[in-house]
Amino acid sequence: MPINYKYRETALSTSAEYLSFNVFSLRAAYLSKAICVTDVVNEVLSRIEKYKAHNIWISLQSSDSLMTQARALALQNPESLPLYGIPFAVKDNIDVIGVSTTAACPGFSYLPKQTAFAVQQLIEAGALFIGKTNMDQFATGLTGTRSPPVFGICKNALNPAFISGGSSSGSAVAVALNQVSFALGTDTAGSGRIPAAFNNIFGLKPSRGLISCSGVVPACKSLDCVSLFSHTAAEAEAVFQFLLGYDIQDSYTRYERKLLPRMTDNAVRPRFGVPKPTQLKFFGNLESADLFNQTIVNLQQIGDVVEIDFQPFLEAAFLLYDGPWIAERYAGIREFIASQPDQLHEVIATVLSGATTKTAIDAFTALHHLQDLKQQILPIMHGLTGIMVPTAPTIYTIAEVLADPIQLNSNLGYYTNYMNLLDLCAVAIPTGFYANGMPFGVTLFAEALADWRLLALAKHIEALIRAETVLQQAPAIRQDVTLATTGYRRIAVCGAHMQGLPLNSQLLALGGKFYGMAKTAANYRLFVLATPSPERPGLMRDEAHGQAIELELWDLPMANWAAFIAQINSPLCIGSVELADGSWQSGFLCEGYPLGLSVEISALGGWRNYLKANC
Repeated sequence: MPINYKYRETALSTSAEYLSFNVFSLRAAYLSKAICVTDVVNEVLSRIEKYKAHNIWISLQSSDSLMTQARALALQNPESLPLYGIPFAVKDNIDVIGVSTTAACPGFSYLPKQTAFAVQQLIEAGALFIGKTNMDQFATGLTGTRSPPVFGICKNALNPAFISGGSSSGSAVAVALNQVSFALGTDTAGSGRIPAAFNNIFGLKPSRGLISCSGVVPACKSLDCVSLFSHTAAEAEAVFQFLLGYDIQDSYTRYERKLLPRMTDNAVRPRFGVPKPTQLKFFGNLESADLFNQTIVNLQQIGDVVEIDFQPFLEAAFLLYDGPWIAERYAGIREFIASQPDQLHEVIATVLSGATTKTAIDAFTALHHLQDLKQQILPIMHGLTGIMVPTAPTIYTIAEVLADPIQLNSNLGYYTNYMNLLDLCAVAIPTGFYANGMPFGVTLFAEALADWRLLALAKHIEALIRAETVLQQAPAIRQDVTLATTGYRRIAVCGAHMQGLPLNSQLLALGGKFYGMAKTAANYRLFVLATPSPERPGLMRDEAHGQAIELELWDLPMANWAAFIAQINSPLCIGSVELADGSWQSGFLCEGYPLGLSVEISALGGWRNYLKANC
């Protein structure tokens, strides 16, 4: 029977509401001309408005400015620009020409004369700059609560009562809430890893000096790194390659830039180090200990795990704030502090208050001690593919941090503060959830220039945690393990909930993440249901006359599973769907009563093929 598809064409051409901002999905949509940059701009602004109370942004590009970018990109060939139209955010201690840089301090604000080297590389690759994000003032803090009232405290993406993590708070939350595809932050003591962990996303802290810090307000200039936030390890890997240009203007740029191979010899089983149990600290959060131990169990499925002496790392961490490096933080903004001391956030003022008492003797003593520690960690790290630690020992509410801002901030840096002092690279990986629904994650780190290797390992761990692909047991057992270890449940969708289609927003709104494409076993039939728009298919099992049907697999937080199911109405239902690889997943099926009035489209192999055939 003839069907009018005008409504579907309109939805795709005038709104990106149902489109994932995943870097790969968005690029595919551009290349297929299913969507244009103007659509994405409108949707970005809509999503930003929706979460205005989270205090994510310090300055946004105007609608006119964004549309100017969109029109300029429309004149380009999407295939020639690898990041064509991909929206991204920048922490507000990184310069972008024409936009004030504040470092979350209004009195410090200045208008830069040029764009930071790292940001310019992204723009030249076609990326769409959206605006500057909130942060702990002068990038000093790990909580996200040290921004002045004019900007507000940035709130956690999953629960606004909890801290977002800092100092790159806004960048992490903007990614977590799907307002942008990726974002730049900075990471001196954990600012690019803690917010990633607290908002259930990935955070790459690259080797020092690989990404240019030209145009970045210094925190500790000798230690600062530009960091990267993304939803998946693969997206971080894809964007990272466009940030590696050599910048002669960066006085701390790394001369040796040849990165180590992505993985060690495939014949060699990866070997991961973890701290001895007596050296782990969770500040009373027993759930953190359980989640970390479960991650170790999972990691043993892809590599060997050995205990290491973590003490040299802890001693290095102590030096960052209790040693003379606090004076380097002060030195970066000393003229401003001298002229406008009242502009400092009160907690930042307290943190920096001891800087002027540090002496050259303190500095050299600490440098010599740090060099001793570097020598101690060499044999510890020898033969290890990477070392895994919790990204943060616990998570706090905003109220808890405001009541004890310095000590709780210090607690959060237990596993992060040593990283740049010891010249290591790292990636923060989401791995589970607390009982209250807040996320938990781990950090994998290795020697400098091992960035590709860590990202490759992060993809393996992501697949292990999210997909549980190593499990080949019965569906019920596999599902139980998924519930217990990941906080996610996978669902197979075959129609209007797929990317770019009218009901995909239901998954996105509940924190759903696209995992990948799949097919059913050759035992299914697909029908166009006679239901009100949006039109949708019905999938039914038929072992005698079935065939393989294309699906998408999505991961949905367990905490939101019931809310999602509540939106599904008869004749559709959720049942077990057999995939082509012999595994089973929860997925959409259809009751039999409406099929007599429906049109079978099984021969087309999937819903998207049907839509294309009827355009």
